[in-house]
Amino acid sequence: MPRRSRTDIVAAILQRYPRTYGEELGLRALDRPSPLFKLLVMSLLMSARIRASIALDAARALFAQRWTTAAAMAHASWEQRARTLNRAGYARYDERTSTMLADTSVLLLERYRGDLRRLRAEAGNDPNAERGLLKECKGIGDVGVDIFFREAQRAWDELYPFADGRALQAARRLGLGDDVASLRRLASRQDFPRLVGGLVRVDLDDSYDDVISTASSRRAS
Repeated sequence: MPRRSRTDIVAAILQRYPRTYGEELGLRALDRPSPLFKLLVMSLLMSARIRASIALDAARALFAQRWTTAAAMAHASWEQRARTLNRAGYARYDERTSTMLADTSVLLLERYRGDLRRLRAEAGNDPNAERGLLKECKGIGDVGVDIFFREAQRAWDELYPFADGRALQAARRLGLGDDVASLRRLASRQDFPRLVGGLVRVDLDDSYDDVISTASSRRAS
């Protein structure tokens, strides 16, 4: 088999997964209240033991109802949220998640006026403090914060470079190093969140062999 370089492997990952989950939902400008709220909702939905594709479909369904701010989500009835989640395939967790979405939205409104930038300011732009405050949201634990941080590092400079344990596990298996500093050297500031998100998806999809095959083909050519 042709020798594979780290550059080839990174290129293969970005080729297979060119966008983050957030980018697939159209969350590109993470410097305004609505996109940040939508990212938090996505993180909450993806925290459950459910396929990422189903969580993304559920997020799209919620946003299609124009529940794209904390105020709009809180204003919707419990039945409306649960029914929307159920129809999107999020059936196992629809009732509990409807409650968590309401509780989190109310918390954001009461404490931050619905604007996660205020949470960031309260934390003093400190990632550890931001993690603690985000975990006060119902349905957001460490996994949810990791999902949020992977995406938010595109706009919150204090988070960059961030890679969670699952991404680093995939990086080790692919020979890309075992720490964030090693990964940072392999991608630009713009591509780094995509690389980290791609590594997570390699692990979730168990697409290691496909990535290695693509990287080998690049080297051979």
